[in-house]
Amino acid sequence: MLLAVAHGTRHPGGRAQIGALAERVRALRPGLGVSLAYVDIQEPRVATLRPEPGAVAVPLLLSTGYHLRNDMPHGLPVTAGLGPDPALADVLARRLAGVEAQDAVVLGWAGSSRPEARADLAGVAADLTARLPCRVVTSTTNASQAVAALRTGGARRVVIASYLLATGAFHEALLRAGADEVTEPLVTAASLAGLVLARYDAGQSRSRLSKAGPAASAGNTRAVAAWSGDTIA
Repeated sequence: MLLAVAHGTRHPGGRAQIGALAERVRALRPGLGVSLAYVDIQEPRVATLRPEPGAVAVPLLLSTGYHLRNDMPHGLPVTAGLGPDPALADVLARRLAGVEAQDAVVLGWAGSSRPEARADLAGVAADLTARLPCRVVTSTTNASQAVAALRTGGARRVVIASYLLATGAFHEALLRAGADEVTEPLVTAASLAGLVLARYDAGQSRSRLSKAGPAASAGNTRAVAAWSGDTIA
């Protein structure tokens, strides 16, 4: 059983997008049970669930923020979040393929007070900077201010790269920030379902090795190298 844990949103479009992602995961892995739960706003809330034995929780979250550290289910393996990940940087780079040296990109996100989350975003920005011909900045205050500052600084076009999973209040704020273009939320990328399953598979491997004992784990370090989550007791 794969328990996909999303943030939750009041936006009907965002709800539909997360549901569609779960359906794509099911289509890629017939026979695998896939359930959705939420840390806020929507039901069922992950805090109230009693997951079935053998379940692996995959947080549909893009950075190491509060929810990943504090709101994941107890008593079962919890994988790393979906981001940061090179696969997500690949998606953004493809969507920004038309930018030129005179342009600028704002990496738009939901924001967090946690240093780990800010470090995650800085890493994504650095990855994009290495792939694109133009300047990439993060919206540390709000996207509107970042867009205005880049225009004042002489950018020809300003594009916001939406580092958000689904449509909701944060993405709508990016659309109002005055950029020339705003990319779609990441959930619409065809590759995202495969990333969810990669997290699940790594979590399953880690869980099996943990049950097999220290000797098995030591002999199979490579098998779980891509997995960076942990089991919350």
